[in-house]
Amino acid sequence: MNRVYIRVKYGIDFFLALFGLIALSPVFLLVAIAIKAEDGGKVLFKQRRTGAGGKKFDCYKFRSMTSSHVSYNKHKRVIQDDNPNVTRVGRIIRKFKIDELPQLVNVLKGDMCFIAPRPLLPVFDRDYEDWELVKFEIRPGLTGLGQVCGNGYLSMKDRKYYDAYYAMHASFGLDLKILLKTLGVVVFGEKRFLRPVCESDYRKLRLEVKRRYTVQPEMLAELRPSVTL
Repeated sequence: MNRVYIRVKYGIDFFLALFGLIALSPVFLLVAIAIKAEDGGKVLFKQRRTGAGGKKFDCYKFRSMTSSHVSYNKHKRVIQDDNPNVTRVGRIIRKFKIDELPQLVNVLKGDMCFIAPRPLLPVFDRDYEDWELVKFEIRPGLTGLGQVCGNGYLSMKDRKYYDAYYAMHASFGLDLKILLKTLGVVVFGEKRFLRPVCESDYRKLRLEVKRRYTVQPEMLAELRPSVTL
């Protein structure tokens, strides 16, 4: 894990997020007007997610559904665009990932960065094996390796692999590759970039993390508060 690069990356991301909020303010305004005009509901949606060190934060999005009370299956996390709860405006902003833009505020606050594993709901906290907790050594991202290797078409196991792999191998070259592939995903869709993980690669990464990484007690306390350390 290249901690020096990650710290530099956080600093750069802060200024990129600030610039992005200013440059994209007309887009924010248009999307807000469209959401409000469709059904008069709230423009923004916020949800608790698990971030670096296992700490919880409010993750912001443009609202893309009629209700936040949607039947949720943690084994099939991605809500499809044909879900009847997704609004007409929601289908458009989800397709082009515009609904994620308010997370630039999360980057400014230090909750997130641009490229890293995506933050998940706290309901997943107890599902991780200890070696997988390496993903919480870095702030979650707006996009990540799992998002450009199939995202909703990947199994949970594959998503965990890509999250842990990124945390162990974060670099400028990998970030650039993810950025370029993110643009491809927006244009061509996630399925075209689907890359399932073979069992040998999964075992190899698990052994690498176990050899090089030790879970901090403070993180375990955040993720599994009822466990006596």
